[in-house]
Amino acid sequence: MVEGVGIGLVAIGAGIAIGAGAIATAWVQSMVGSAGMGLMAEKDGKEGQVLLFMALPETMVILGFVVAFLIISTLKGG
Repeated sequence: MVEGVGIGLVAIGAGIAIGAGAIATAWVQSMVGSAGMGLMAEKDGKEGQVLLFMALPETMVILGFVVAFLIISTLKGG
């Protein structure tokens, strides 16, 4: 079991895992969104592709959540 300062470091690590994933997702989606809008302005029928490419970066946040969960689970085990 993690005690003392270790609990705080575990919490900081979990926060960084989620926060970094969220920031990276926002950055990538801003670029994909602007490029997607340009693509849809040029060609008709590309809405499905743009929607797919906008949803793909969300996996970074989900993976960040999984990593944070695994980090937090060290508090219970041990």
